[in-house]
Amino acid sequence: MKSLATSAICAAMQIETLIIGAGAAGMMCAAHAGPGVLVVDHAKAAGEKIRISGGGRCNFTNLHSSPQNFISRNPHFCKSALKRYTQWDFIDLVGQYGIAWHEKTLGQLFCDSTAKDIIATLYAEMEKAGAQLWLQTSVAAISHDGAEFTATLTRDGRETHVKAKNLVVACGGKSIPKMGATGFGYQIAQQFGLPVITPRPGLVPLTFSDDRFKPLAGVAAPARVSAGDAQFDEAILFTHRGLSGPAILQASSYWQEGESIDVNLIPQAGLLAALQSARQSDGKKALTTVLGHALPARLVDYLQDELGLTGNIADQSDARLTTLCDALAHWQLTPAGSEGYRTAEVTLGGVDTDALSSKTMQSKDVPGLYFIGECVDVTGWLGGYNFQWAWSSGWAAGQAIRGT
Repeated sequence: MKSLATSAICAAMQIETLIIGAGAAGMMCAAHAGPGVLVVDHAKAAGEKIRISGGGRCNFTNLHSSPQNFISRNPHFCKSALKRYTQWDFIDLVGQYGIAWHEKTLGQLFCDSTAKDIIATLYAEMEKAGAQLWLQTSVAAISHDGAEFTATLTRDGRETHVKAKNLVVACGGKSIPKMGATGFGYQIAQQFGLPVITPRPGLVPLTFSDDRFKPLAGVAAPARVSAGDAQFDEAILFTHRGLSGPAILQASSYWQEGESIDVNLIPQAGLLAALQSARQSDGKKALTTVLGHALPARLVDYLQDELGLTGNIADQSDARLTTLCDALAHWQLTPAGSEGYRTAEVTLGGVDTDALSSKTMQSKDVPGLYFIGECVDVTGWLGGYNFQWAWSSGWAAGQAIRGT
């Protein structure tokens, strides 16, 4: 995909708005911030996280997006942006460009064809707004004289000084460093005196130091996973290193190191009654065989010693079956850690929202300085919510800069 046409790099240039980061939030902001916008990114292509998301089809929003689907030290901060630019607004934009989409599950919307359609839409919107895009451009230094920002940019070995009235930081968090994530946005925040809530990996697989689940690698099962004060009913996946799958990824954002998680392997009620019925109709069958109708056979074999799964179903008393079902519904596990930023889909924490205006995303103390997207302490659930935050926060900052 071609970059937008750019002006020749000269010794110095004056613009209205410099946006650092050509991801979802930065491109969205550029499309709405008015004239005189320059977007810079160190990557070779814009929107790389968009491109790889959703298995290459981009889970671009969620039908059920609301403030309740976001994690922040200040849970009220995201309300303004999400209310003013909703999932329906982005769905309308997608429709304007003729992008076919479908709902997969739990309100998650994906492109029918490719995530590149979303990137092409943002490119088109930026081009329509007259924004410039410089790729493979690094930011060497930033300063502020009280009236405007000066940034030293390096591109193709040449240094350029750019002066801008507004500076928008949209360079994401630390997740997926192989794609160039560095946490640079936090450094900018700290340079200008904005507090940063300690970042940590979110939506990430959990690991166990004893390789206990190695024999189960590849097994998936429906479950209800609880961590902190949150619980999620989706699939879990056993891996060589520990636990993954949607329910684990969701719970990981609420899990704190050293704490346990609660895994309910029988989230749908009725197993006790089914076992009691089988005791009458199939009494000679092994307990493990009967359990194999409700759980993956490899998982039943794995739990055989831990739960004492011996004998025929006819040999099991009501008390024994009740105890067994309770154990399956409350499997307490204490992870050793997570797979970290290497595989984390998002970064929790970030620029403290107390330092920002919830309406404009602008710093309360540094006029013209904005933070949007993942680098802010607002993190969505798995399922398109983080993209919606990128669209909403980028739009909010763009509207403020344009003065509408």
